[in-house]
Amino acid sequence: MPVALSTATITALEDKATMMRIHSVRSTNAAGSGHPTTCASAAEIMSALFFSVMRYDPKKPADRRNDNFILSKGHAAPVLYAAWCEAGYIRPADLLNLRKIDSDLEGHPPVTLPFVDVATGSLGQGLSVGLGMALAARLDGTPQRTYVLMGDGEIAEGSVWESVEVASHEGVDNLCATVDVNRLGQSSPTMLEHDMKTHKARWTAFGWNAIVVDGHDVAALVAAYAEAAATKGKPTVILAKTLKGKGLPGENQNGYHGKPVASGEVEQVLKTLEGKLSGSKKPWKPNLPAKGAKAKASRPKKMSAPPYALGDLVATRRAFGQALGALAKSDPRVVAVDADVKNSTYTEDLEKVDSKRFFQGYIAEQNMVGVAMGLGCRGKIPFASTFACFLTRAADFLRMAAISRTNVNLVGTHAGISIGEDGPSQMGLEDLAMTSTLPNYTVFYPSEAMSAWRAIEAVAAIDGPCYVRTSRPNTPTLYGPDEVFGPGIAKVVKKSKKDQVTVVGAGVTLFEALKAHDELAKQGIAIRVVDLFSIRPVDKKTLVACARATGGRVVTVEDHYPVGGVGDAVLGALAEEGNIKLKKLAVREIARSGQPDELLEKYGISAKHIIKAVKSLI
Repeated sequence: MPVALSTATITALEDKATMMRIHSVRSTNAAGSGHPTTCASAAEIMSALFFSVMRYDPKKPADRRNDNFILSKGHAAPVLYAAWCEAGYIRPADLLNLRKIDSDLEGHPPVTLPFVDVATGSLGQGLSVGLGMALAARLDGTPQRTYVLMGDGEIAEGSVWESVEVASHEGVDNLCATVDVNRLGQSSPTMLEHDMKTHKARWTAFGWNAIVVDGHDVAALVAAYAEAAATKGKPTVILAKTLKGKGLPGENQNGYHGKPVASGEVEQVLKTLEGKLSGSKKPWKPNLPAKGAKAKASRPKKMSAPPYALGDLVATRRAFGQALGALAKSDPRVVAVDADVKNSTYTEDLEKVDSKRFFQGYIAEQNMVGVAMGLGCRGKIPFASTFACFLTRAADFLRMAAISRTNVNLVGTHAGISIGEDGPSQMGLEDLAMTSTLPNYTVFYPSEAMSAWRAIEAVAAIDGPCYVRTSRPNTPTLYGPDEVFGPGIAKVVKKSKKDQVTVVGAGVTLFEALKAHDELAKQGIAIRVVDLFSIRPVDKKTLVACARATGGRVVTVEDHYPVGGVGDAVLGALAEEGNIKLKKLAVREIARSGQPDELLEKYGISAKHIIKAVKSLI
């Protein structure tokens, strides 16, 4: 759809671009660091988007009716701040606080700013998050469009192409990506440099509507975005050919990345840029979002009761799926993203409730987590699940979810050597360490069906990233429907006044501990058995009380590598206690295929090894 802009409008947009260059130079100069050259290449793109194309209220940057914008190339943060300054939300003087410890205008965009939904700067993640936002708008039937600005260097990331192929498959036409093709990376030119023909061929081959434009021509940019909005059935990418450092010293030259303009050149650079301003006083009128376009708030109903009786043999992964289905019936905000394992993770239980709220992410775990993050940013309660071992592929997305404080619930199934014959490539043995080390995460490890159901119920109500670890084998149900589970709650499963050692397990190892309890009882040795359940936060009060009651003697046993799991969580809780003697049983080498019971025995976490550890302490 052709867009005819008046000469005055084009001049006003060019002035906005020039002002954003000026702000970027001033702020990075005041900070003594930053990336003004990548800001300069994107100035016209930002001007077209913020001052002609996007529908948003500059006085209410967090309004859910606004169009969504993600600066995936987060090192260009100064130009984002400059755009909001030109929109009237940020004062020009505040831009000079860039990168200061007491300022929210950080080196890369933080979520403490109301116009930032997710922290960016770890390149290759913005498009996945944007896809999640676009899917949320489509699900809600609201008119928001999502715009993601990337650099040409970051599209070397495989996660970008994961999101590209899924967005095309989903036909998400309310998603528009822009690639700032400025030819230069941090240390050298990008792979394709300014080969716009090949850039276009790649995106077109993935099923996108690809438009090549001069990225410094505001009229051409506005026209391209109008074409994107009119394109139905497929997403659009604007491939904007630009010059890195446009208008600054070192324009289109390598070696200027991440360097502010030299102090001796700043005055002249600013004078030159200011000389390009037209002097026009034409006021800018924001393109406000449509009234009433916000998704209707939903009212959750009470979740149905867990269907388990004491002794029922149910795998915790199965209980996860059943709980997820029940949760979806009670709360329309609940959605699921799966990595082509829905018949093993049992997320198909949600799909049966409402197929529109089930998103097939295929075997692309980075994008799966990014999409879940985007859904969470738009008011959904997302669950992203796959085998625990494959979540490691998305480790950096998990890290950025923590930094973004994103409401996303991750579920790893088939954890540990207890999966059996599939062998070590399928055994998640590091997932607790990966998630427990991250700030803002809640981490649960249920051992049986009732606690797994309650774990899913609990994380749905927690605002922030969560991880639930589940297992493949069937285990007997230990708890009744009135048992309370949640953050920082462990359960003492076996207890007597004669207990000599506390044994802490979780998942399948809890049942090995119970076997050891019964065998040791025959030998006249009493032990206390604790189901840890909450890895983070850990139930320090219960663990300290149990350790004191058993003379400081503690054994931990886990279907996980020895670092960062159950044992380390218990050690952390007991760190300030004196006179603690702790033995940590864990998988200490690369495992192999075998029957689950054989593997627990071979790798030192069976009842037999627990008994040996208990006796060594007493």
